[in-house]
Amino acid sequence: MCGILAILRSTLPAEEIRKRALELSKRLRHRGPDWNGIEVQTNPDGSLNVLCHERLGIVDPFSGKQPLLDETGCIALTANGEIYNHKALEAQLKKPHTFKTKSDCEVIVHLYEEVGEEVASMLDGMFSFVLSDSRTGHFLAVRDPLGVTPLYIGWGRDGSIWFSSELKAIKDDCERFEIFPPGHLYNSTNNGMRRYYLPSWWNGDRIPTEPLDLLLLRKSFEAAVVKRMMCDVPYGVLLSGGLDSSLCAAIAARHAARRVEDDETTQAWFPRLHSFAIGLHDSPDLKAAREVAEFLGTAHHEFNFTVEEGIDAIPDVIYHLETFDVTTIRASTPMYFLSRKIKSMGVKMVLTGEGSDEVFGGYLYFHKAPNKEEFHKETVRKLKGLHQYDLLRANKSLSTFGLEGRVPFLDKAFLEVAMNVDPQEKMVNAAQGRIEKYIIRKAFDVPENPYLPHKILYRQKEQFSDGVGYSWIDGLKAHAERTVTDTMFANAQFRFPEDTPKTKEAYFYRSIFESHFPQVSARQTVPGGPSVACSTPAAIAWDASFRLNADPSGRSVLGVHDTAKQFDDAKKAAEVANGVGEENGNGTHESPVKKRKVSAH
Repeated sequence: MCGILAILRSTLPAEEIRKRALELSKRLRHRGPDWNGIEVQTNPDGSLNVLCHERLGIVDPFSGKQPLLDETGCIALTANGEIYNHKALEAQLKKPHTFKTKSDCEVIVHLYEEVGEEVASMLDGMFSFVLSDSRTGHFLAVRDPLGVTPLYIGWGRDGSIWFSSELKAIKDDCERFEIFPPGHLYNSTNNGMRRYYLPSWWNGDRIPTEPLDLLLLRKSFEAAVVKRMMCDVPYGVLLSGGLDSSLCAAIAARHAARRVEDDETTQAWFPRLHSFAIGLHDSPDLKAAREVAEFLGTAHHEFNFTVEEGIDAIPDVIYHLETFDVTTIRASTPMYFLSRKIKSMGVKMVLTGEGSDEVFGGYLYFHKAPNKEEFHKETVRKLKGLHQYDLLRANKSLSTFGLEGRVPFLDKAFLEVAMNVDPQEKMVNAAQGRIEKYIIRKAFDVPENPYLPHKILYRQKEQFSDGVGYSWIDGLKAHAERTVTDTMFANAQFRFPEDTPKTKEAYFYRSIFESHFPQVSARQTVPGGPSVACSTPAAIAWDASFRLNADPSGRSVLGVHDTAKQFDDAKKAAEVANGVGEENGNGTHESPVKKRKVSAH
């Protein structure tokens, strides 16, 4: 991952804005420690455009520095991400163009010259970019379909418009800022934001009816993994031992020996696949990951951390994540440690398993879905909000130390297959032996040429923050209990009148977040609303017990996980008494504080 910062139509003096842009871009250097660049343009009206780039070199690491320019030097591009179909797009260009690098992103400049803003819908990859043309003063900003890469938009005091990969680069210079929504573009010709990504499944009210085709499902996911192995530097796979990361590893292991950039006609530059796992000592994930690595023959690397080390890192984790969401912070801390270890070994890119639970209803609360219609609507809601949770976690945790994560389960072509399957096929049915994510498990259940050990292929879902070791969450709660006094928590609604924390753990995280990001706009970028085991607020209605539960851990879904913790009536009553919920006249429970606004993007 790289870091980008763009300041458009600034009226500040050139020397002043250039100096300030370099200072702010440096706040993103952890994302791209290999090189940095800046381009300052003068628009016809005399205002200035400043494009900055902090580079993590993965494709063409030697000559692909940015910002990239067209042949005239008037069109400039700063981009973060990877364009997997860049060679096919180059072949589609109708006019002759001079390519100055072998970067996969340079094709964006030349496509823009030919088709304008339509370039956004032509790209297959993960990307955020800003492109400006000094001849006209126009600019274009785009974010990838589901928000694998982060992007924010802000408005400066001098009337300028800002774009940045992270809040920390714009929070002090913008009067207001917000999340740049995934699947959207901003075109300065009409000063408007519009959605360019509108797949067939986007309307959750349209319930798909396509029959299940296991072979098509398997082949489309395998293609999604292979295209993401495009890389000119050492890479690996994150391996938790769960289904999702294990499938990514299994497919990568089958293709690692040959170079995917030339359709596997030559030997790969780094043919031995490396896998990485982290957890507390003897955590469930570590044990399962070892078994997968041995089966696949990867060069496996296992790391441990302690609860104390994790707690010590929380302030840094929150600074890099730019969120106070409880589940995100719990899961990000082990990934933060793992990223640092992986980068120390010279690896720059890893494949990850994010997105599978949203596509296939893998979270344990999906066991409670009342029908296929509600099941499907929830998967669509989850995918639309993923950029504020797991994608934020994976991107920013890894980017903290200059490591890129790629997400095969969110491949556009794969989603067209998986999200159009009749959702009845995805539903859990214990009587038929169908556990969560059954169809993707079945698609890769090939006994004559097994991808994974059978018990891994059918291993039950663990949330990452659970799987790294159950004492991790318990340790966080205990620390928050010691740190946040009863008096402090009793007055939470006065210190935090908006989005008031409902637990001491949430209060602890919120306090740290606001020490880093005190701006109102920063708080408004964090999602919220009631949730259980990562559900959206709408799914709370599926089961009465959901409304009583303040813990987002997957194991809190009563009676679902094989080793689920059982909460007795006394504990439920205590949760209500402590502000988790209050019973109203119809027997349901609602939060006594103002509910947090949920993003509708």
